[in-house]
Amino acid sequence: MLAVEYFGTMSLHVLPTADDLAAAAAARIADAINTTDRTFSLGLAGGGTPAATYRRLAKAEVQWSRVVMWLGDERWVPHDHEESNTRMARSTLVDHVLSAFLAPDTAFGDPEEAAAHYGDALREAFHDGRPDLVLLGMGDDGHTASLFPGTDALAAEGAYLATWVEQKGLWRLTASLPLLASAREIIFLVQGESKAGVLAEIIDDGRPYPAQQVAAGAANVHWMVDEAAASRLRSVPR
Repeated sequence: MLAVEYFGTMSLHVLPTADDLAAAAAARIADAINTTDRTFSLGLAGGGTPAATYRRLAKAEVQWSRVVMWLGDERWVPHDHEESNTRMARSTLVDHVLSAFLAPDTAFGDPEEAAAHYGDALREAFHDGRPDLVLLGMGDDGHTASLFPGTDALAAEGAYLATWVEQKGLWRLTASLPLLASAREIIFLVQGESKAGVLAEIIDDGRPYPAQQVAAGAANVHWMVDEAAASRLRSVPR
C-alpha cells in the first residue's frame, strides 16, 4: 500500500496498481464478513472496476453462509443482458459461493413498482434496518450507484427508487442517498486516470458530486484507489 490518509470518519487508501486495489478490497471485505457473528449484508457495485475484486472474493476463505448480497443499483434490462449488474455479480462472485443474493426484479411491473418492491425486501434483510457494508464505484462525472449529478434521485427519501438517466437514455433502479449513507461501512473503489480530476475535487475540495454527498453523510468511509486515480490528489505525499 502506497499511502493511507485519514480525514475524520473517512480514510484514503492508495494502491500501486489495479490488481493491488482488487486484492486489498477483497481482503478488507472478507475480514469484515469473517469477524461478525450474525447475518451480514453486503451491497455490491456494478460497473467494470469491482469485477476483479469479486473474482478474488470468490476464491477467498469467507463464511458465505452468513452473507446476504444485494445490488446498489441495476439497469432496467433483463438479468441476462450484457449490461446487467445482476449478470456481472453472478458470473464473477454470486454463482461461485454459498450465499443468498437479492436482485431487483426487472421483469416485475414498471421501474417504480420494482424499485419499491426491492426496497421492502432489503429492509427485511438488513440488521437493524442498515446495510453492513456497501461497495460503491464512481463515474468520471462523480456519480455513484445510479445517483447522477443534477437528477431528482439525489433528493429522494425512499430506500430504493427508479430514476430516468437522460444522458444514458435508460431507466435505472438505485439505492437512495440516505440508504447508502446509513451503511455501517462504505468502500469506494476508484480506478484509472479518467477519475483523477473528480476524485481530487471530492477529496481535496469537498465538491458535492453524488459520490461526495454519500460519503459526507456516512459514518465510516474508505476510498480505495489506484495510483492513476490518485495522481491529481494534493492530499497524498509524493
